[in-house]
Amino acid sequence: MSNSLMPFYCTAFLGVGVVASGSLQHVVTTVKNALDDKELTQLLLFDDSTGKPIDVDFRGKTDDVLKRLGEQFGDSSSTEVTHQTTRRVGRPKLGVVSGEVTLLPRHWEWLKSQPGGASVTLRKLIDEARRAGEQQSTIRESQEATYNFMTAMAGDFHQYEEALRALYAGDLDRFYHFIDDWAPDIRNHVKRLAANAFPEENL
Repeated sequence: MSNSLMPFYCTAFLGVGVVASGSLQHVVTTVKNALDDKELTQLLLFDDSTGKPIDVDFRGKTDDVLKRLGEQFGDSSSTEVTHQTTRRVGRPKLGVVSGEVTLLPRHWEWLKSQPGGASVTLRKLIDEARRAGEQQSTIRESQEATYNFMTAMAGDFHQYEEALRALYAGDLDRFYHFIDDWAPDIRNHVKRLAANAFPEENL
């Protein structure tokens, strides 16, 4: 049960202060032992990967709380994906598999004129596109997580809207400027979530 909670990292806030941070199991155990029932009803837990709140039922003993969370999160961690291996034409020892590509004549002419030929050029183009796509995906995920947390915890803070605009504009300096006077724990967590939200050239 407890192992299923280890991959889930979160941060717990009581008011504007951080109470605990780490795996979901660690955070739940820590706050359950440290806070009284009234404080637990005011506690907010946020998923560190998405910035979204995590709903935790703190009734009962710590084992009861962890058991319910294990049932809530356990299924996704136990899912196994089975891959079927099929024989394909190509050079399997090198990890190369052949496939069909349909292009216009001018595309083939350009590919054949490139150093290394069509196959090498296509592989390079695909790798470059994948790297660019992965970077954009990372930026979007970080922006989304930051937005989720900011909306929940800093929606009424000074210059909240300006900070959001700077976040989505990719302006790191302005973003840091707008959140500079926020409550320290919230400001630091926002920076943590936004660590990958800006293009590399701005870092």
